[in-house]
Amino acid sequence: MAWLQNIISRYDTTIWIRVIGTILTTFAGFMLRPFLAFYLYDRMDGNLLVAAMVTSLQPLTSIVASVYAGGLADRYGRKPLMVAALVIESISMAGYIWAESLIAFASLTILNGIGAALFWPAASAQVTDVVPEEKRSEVFALLHTALNLGAAAGPLIGVTLYKINPAIAFGICSATLMIYCLLIMWKIPETLPKERRESGKQKGGQPEDVSKAPKLRLREHTTLLWMTLAAIPVSLLYSQVEIILPQHLRTRFDDFLTVFATLMTINGVLVVCCQIAIARFADRFPPERIILAAYLLLGCVGFGYGWAPVFWLLVVAEAIFTIGEMLYGPQIQKAISVLAPAELRGRYFSIFGANWGITGTIGPSTGAVAFRNIGGAYWFSIVGLLLLIAGVFQYGLVKKAVRKSSSAPAETSVNMSAS
Repeated sequence: MAWLQNIISRYDTTIWIRVIGTILTTFAGFMLRPFLAFYLYDRMDGNLLVAAMVTSLQPLTSIVASVYAGGLADRYGRKPLMVAALVIESISMAGYIWAESLIAFASLTILNGIGAALFWPAASAQVTDVVPEEKRSEVFALLHTALNLGAAAGPLIGVTLYKINPAIAFGICSATLMIYCLLIMWKIPETLPKERRESGKQKGGQPEDVSKAPKLRLREHTTLLWMTLAAIPVSLLYSQVEIILPQHLRTRFDDFLTVFATLMTINGVLVVCCQIAIARFADRFPPERIILAAYLLLGCVGFGYGWAPVFWLLVVAEAIFTIGEMLYGPQIQKAISVLAPAELRGRYFSIFGANWGITGTIGPSTGAVAFRNIGGAYWFSIVGLLLLIAGVFQYGLVKKAVRKSSSAPAETSVNMSAS
């Protein structure tokens, strides 16, 4: 049991609560997430474009809300934002059980987008608060593993529940989000230093002027903006996997729903088994090289999804996709964490996270139009080509970000010596 104690003591309690909560919520979420598009598709009388547009409302709302989410996390703390986000998401998931009209689905999707936007910048900044730089990629990899523990079992169970009654999956998802919220309230302390929190400060009986909070002028953070732009093809591929890939598989396989769920399960199992080992292996190399390799692998996946004529080739493509995402996720989050100034961490993760909101907003509708006009094979090939091009640019940007972060301590020590 000594080895187990060593593993537990390796990370802060905050990280382990995040791991437990992530497993709970992703298990429930992946019972539902792969089939939400089908659920909306059926409710919208088979109109793929309308279903895609409703799906797009969640990330569109996330883009708008994330403008404020990072700043709120930097001002008032990580914990309040995470708790509020999970409550909002839980309510929205429960609402889907009774939703019937297009307006109801749209409203709940918008509410879910607000919750997602509030949670992730605060959660990522929280990791950066409590984990030293040399362990960050490992911790982000651990959280990614936790996410895929749920993803490994969720889809196949979700197929069964979806065929019985989709409301069961919505109810389970809502309940687990609320359980995660209670765990955070009970066990996770606030990680934002007290002196940087402005909420509740009083001066002369009046709230202290919050305009003294450090402002983020985007023109002074061009590396972050370009890294966000270069990340768009990655999140575009994810958005197509969730809503367009199932429709593409429908044209090639009779039992396409089971094929899709099996691919997602393979992805989850591989991540659970390999993520930590791959993250530690990747840390031996410069992060820009690892990220370039990830883009090249994901680019190949685009062509594989598009043209694989038989199931086993789809499995190969899914395995390549899994390796690519295991290399990409922890390293790109670490790159953002070391690039971000301490007082702007929430906002940095919020801005970078906008790449998911952008593609989540335009990706489903764009994919639906492309699928209808040129077919899934050519559309996924275009996505693959975009990934290959973006990988070259991201390589240079991450290299610049790492160089900038490594030179900052040296500059600081020189300034302190001079003073």
